Amino acid sequence: MAAKVKWICLGLFLLIASSIHAQKSEVGNWFLYLGNQKINDRWNLHSELQYRNFNFAGDLEQLIIRTGLGYNLSENNNNVLLGYAYIHSEPYIFGTTDKRQTKEHRVFQQFITKQSFGRVNVQHRYRFEQRFLQDDFKMRFRYLLMLNIPINKKTMEKTAVYASLSNEIFINTEQNHYDRDRVYGGIGYCFNKNFKMEVGLMSQLLSTNSRAQFQIMIFNNLPF
Repeated sequence: MAAKVKWICLGLFLLIASSIHAQKSEVGNWFLYLGNQKINDRWNLHSELQYRNFNFAGDLEQLIIRTGLGYNLSENNNNVLLGYAYIHSEPYIFGTTDKRQTKEHRVFQQFITKQSFGRVNVQHRYRFEQRFLQDDFKMRFRYLLMLNIPINKKTMEKTAVYASLSNEIFINTEQNHYDRDRVYGGIGYCFNKNFKMEVGLMSQLLSTNSRAQFQIMIFNNLPF
């Protein structure tokens, strides 16, 4: 088992090295922090920060700050949440090396339900967003299916190495309903039951093109 963990760590190193090399390619990089503060047995506070780059680091694509107040319908398995997000974007102007800055405010409602099938942990997330752009208003529905599978342990416990797979589809409420699809695969490590780190690759499939994103994620669940 120790040899398996060493090979996994080597794989993580190679993923990071390839991401750094990708600064000269079309592969972007996202740094993500996702926190969950437990207020009591029913209520929780979600906090999230995403720093997205066109390359590995230093060429900002988007900054997202997201928070929300959640309520557990049942212990640990079903949660509803009302949230807010602020999005600062710096897309390139087509055909130039210049950027423009845009700002967006979002209000969203979501429902998360979790299941376990043997070693496989399944999460479904349904999210409905109201997007207040600088000169427009849009609404969008998102569905995320996520699988976490421990490799060297039977459960997602301390020192567990795990595989993570997910697919999220975005649907607009107006014409051209298909917005995008995000397919992701990664590998993570549980430092303890409340803190884990994950790295992986995500392919974002848009209606006209696609783009790969390397991701580095930190998950932090804080007890009350």
